Amino acid sequence: MSDTPEVERTVRAYDLDAVAYAEASPAMPDSVRADVEALARQLGPGARVLEIGSGGGRDARLMEELGLRVRRTDITPGFVALLREQGHVCDLLDPLVDDLSSSEGPYDGVWANASLLHVERGDLPTVLARLAGVTRPGGLLRVSLKEGDGEGWSTHGSVRHPRHFTYWRADALHEVVQDAGWTGVTVMSGLAGKRSESWLEVSASRGAVGA
Repeated sequence: MSDTPEVERTVRAYDLDAVAYAEASPAMPDSVRADVEALARQLGPGARVLEIGSGGGRDARLMEELGLRVRRTDITPGFVALLREQGHVCDLLDPLVDDLSSSEGPYDGVWANASLLHVERGDLPTVLARLAGVTRPGGLLRVSLKEGDGEGWSTHGSVRHPRHFTYWRADALHEVVQDAGWTGVTVMSGLAGKRSESWLEVSASRGAVGA
């Protein structure tokens, strides 16, 4: 996610409290569960999903229970180590610069729940285009980001050190996702978080290659 001080400090903050973050993760919100279930229905059993920002592994567990095959990845070494200790395969991966491809071919879907909100505004188009490049035509994208203006630091929850967040508005995010090679883009806004923050949820499908 680039070598900026903001990204480095954010990754370090998660790294220092990876176990505490995983243990303190709340129960899956109904809206997230519904989105995972919808993704599983649309893709079908055995479909391959690239997860960006696996964290403590909560979302991947449900996806696998629903019959999906998940490639777990995270930019934070502490989360990767934690998931490996639990017996999962997890790759240390930065979606901005690392190789996203798989020996099995394009993915059927991409899941990035509350992870790309740490990507710099100018880097998000590149990340989304790279994700499109490893997804089959018609494959699905699910992303959630915090709603708002600008960017800033926040210290909350079980992570003791500040993390840097980039906030988005629905119209601007819709344009960025569409320009990155995704079609049928919908952005739901105003979704309430547990700390009175507002979230955006993106759904899209991979456009035809070369279109």
